[in-house]
Amino acid sequence: MDGGTARYLASRLVTSVLIVLGAMLLLFALTALVPGDPAATLLGPQATPEFARQFVREMGLGRPLHERLFLFFANVLRGNLGVDVLSGRPVAGMVMAVIPYTFALTFAAIGLAVLLGVPLGILAATRRGSVADNVLAFLSVSFIALPSFVVAILLLLVFSIWLDWLPVLGAGREGDLWDQAKRLVLPTVALSLGWIGFIARLVRSSMLEVMGEAYIRTARAYGIPERLVTYKYALKNACIPTLAILGMGIGRLLGGAVLVEIVFSRPGLGRLIYDAISVRNYPVVQGAVLVVVVLFVVVNLLVDLSYSAIDPRMRRDAAREGLPR
Repeated sequence: MDGGTARYLASRLVTSVLIVLGAMLLLFALTALVPGDPAATLLGPQATPEFARQFVREMGLGRPLHERLFLFFANVLRGNLGVDVLSGRPVAGMVMAVIPYTFALTFAAIGLAVLLGVPLGILAATRRGSVADNVLAFLSVSFIALPSFVVAILLLLVFSIWLDWLPVLGAGREGDLWDQAKRLVLPTVALSLGWIGFIARLVRSSMLEVMGEAYIRTARAYGIPERLVTYKYALKNACIPTLAILGMGIGRLLGGAVLVEIVFSRPGLGRLIYDAISVRNYPVVQGAVLVVVVLFVVVNLLVDLSYSAIDPRMRRDAAREGLPR
């Protein structure tokens, strides 16, 4: 590993750590800096005095601010995300119980978006200006414009209620993979539809840009078949921006999963955060949101490093300029 690569990796790691630390500070401020009586503000007027005292004790609100901040960071570093003041269960255990459902939904949506978006983008680029290109452009923009929760409601009405083809709610019976797969279809489509259109437009524009490069013209001049030029030489470079955007896509999909999980009554991080906010269960909100932030940062870091491995120019430029990227 050369010096430039090492500096680049170090800068990305430092940036990721700073983002996570910043998120931890904001989450700590959620309960630490509320005005007045923290228990009354966070729990609301319906809380009994006994429950308020339990909340103060569980959250350590009676301690000085600096001690609470140190304790919060120390607990997080040990993997202790706090305790649910309503049930007494560890927040980490609650998060780990639902995170597989969110992972399944998120990565199924990303997989479907790539599986359909990339071929559609290639088709539009290779038939530029044709009827197929115009139709795909209209569909792509329409998919992008539709909010995922609206698509979720429409899919539920059409395929679950009117046609009765797929199950309506839940994540399926435990151990029954076929039932779980059927209940994953509609949430996956609802969550991925906008990204199918986005990836298709991104791949199309990247393909058109790459197809105009000198090395593509040279390959054609040597008589290399057009299909080989398109898929072997052009597609690899055209997909680099798509790979770079997938990190952001994971974060966006994690956010979009909140509404989709609510519509389809699926367990997951989004549903856990929503239920916790609705009852002002701030320890659960803190722990679950922190996990989402860490996942977002880690995925973006991995995608960014993969991007730089595919396109070394990005790594060299970032190292030379002393920038994170």
